[in-house]
Amino acid sequence: MFNQRAVKKEGYPGEQTAVPEVVRRSRYPCRLSMYSDAPDVEVSIEEFETFALDRLQVLRAIEDAQLRAKGEDDMRKRVSEALEKHMPSHTNRSKLPPRQLVGERRKDHVSHFILRLAFSRTEELRGWFLRYECALLKHRFQNADLAEKQELLSSAQLRLAHLSPADRGAKLGSASSFYAQQEQLFEVDFERVLDLVGRSQVVLRAGRAFVPQSEVATLLIHEFRHTLTQALSVCAKALPQMGEDERLLPVLQNLSNQTARSEYQSTGAAGAVTAESVVGLSDSFPLCMQHLHSQLARDHHLRHGGRMQLGLFLKGIGLGLQDALVFWRRAFSAMTDDQFQKGYAYNIRHNYGMEGKRADYTPYSCHRVIMSNPPGPGDHHGCPFRHFSSERLRAALHKDSLPDPEVREVADLAQAGHYQVACTRHLELRLLHRRQNNQPQPDADIRLSAVTSPNQYFDLCLGCTKPAPPAAGADTASTAAILSGAPKAAAAIH
Repeated sequence: MFNQRAVKKEGYPGEQTAVPEVVRRSRYPCRLSMYSDAPDVEVSIEEFETFALDRLQVLRAIEDAQLRAKGEDDMRKRVSEALEKHMPSHTNRSKLPPRQLVGERRKDHVSHFILRLAFSRTEELRGWFLRYECALLKHRFQNADLAEKQELLSSAQLRLAHLSPADRGAKLGSASSFYAQQEQLFEVDFERVLDLVGRSQVVLRAGRAFVPQSEVATLLIHEFRHTLTQALSVCAKALPQMGEDERLLPVLQNLSNQTARSEYQSTGAAGAVTAESVVGLSDSFPLCMQHLHSQLARDHHLRHGGRMQLGLFLKGIGLGLQDALVFWRRAFSAMTDDQFQKGYAYNIRHNYGMEGKRADYTPYSCHRVIMSNPPGPGDHHGCPFRHFSSERLRAALHKDSLPDPEVREVADLAQAGHYQVACTRHLELRLLHRRQNNQPQPDADIRLSAVTSPNQYFDLCLGCTKPAPPAAGADTASTAAILSGAPKAAAAIH
């Protein structure tokens, strides 16, 4: 899919012609795309990196907006601002030069396929990319003009069966009053519009859903999700062939490491962590890890789910294998050495890649903590913001000496289902109170991007008044380092 060739400067015929005509005769006549055809253009290594990083910033902004936006209008505003900053895309009616219009669409097209390849490595990465690419297309479609929508729908080939006004009574009966008489209806299999079915926004008859034209975007996104899912599976099978390219493969891997849902790369804020230093560091643990640590100290035992969640977290903050064995042996003080060696030491070594298939396991992300099996009786793993009762969560927050209004604020966010936002706000308030204690004139408030990993929470909390820099900046630098020694050749995308 990628190979090294010299960069060819693209020319656009009729540069002085009216913009719509020039753009219509280019590779990118419409600014909206279903990305059905791979780009057959050449890009330099520098463009390869820049395009991908800019699109990644947009996808991460969408994720952050979904977590933190205060309503639909605020979310659309946040996403629009991210697009304008990183990936502007103007209509054919704009007065911009043809080269700029085509250049914007070329960047959009190429960057999608770069990230499609980079994020095909694992199921979790594919799911993250799929979710936010669909959200991006939905946002763009909703903000497009009528002509752009019609052109995209035409190219998508949605296979819609139009229901004429004369057939409404026969097929819908009295339910035809559910729709406005002037509204066009399309008959589709109900599986294609499950979210509309779930919100009771369509009428069902014999396994068929009747979708109004105002909701046709749902059909579009369903089709896009279906085709992109298949394309990601194809890319996953083709990715091993990239092993021969010593420059592009590290860049692709580094790109996928920058997602909020992928493995968080610890800043090493705690330095060398020992079995003895864990207790002192626990003040900077997120609420989920504080709970596990306190229950371990109380019961001298944790079930498997709790051991995995806490053990990998401690590994991520810098606790080495030998110290991990010492830490867990001391924690499990109620059992004999023989019981510990037979029942638990192997699993600890396994987490560090020293047993079994010798995989290097990484700490759980917030997404995995929230979405994995919920804790049952006697279990302590999971996310307190999701799995605690309201009263239990408020009691845990009061232990951090938060005043009642702040406890209510965080608890209300959790009760509304915004678990990561609640956790992030909890961190912001903890940092704010620490800063107020250390500075005569503290800042009025602290606002952070949404926390997506317990280890990220720990690094930020340990840094207190000097939070660790955003992951994107650090990873961008490492990507640049990868490329710095590479010859300035080009990568052609076929």
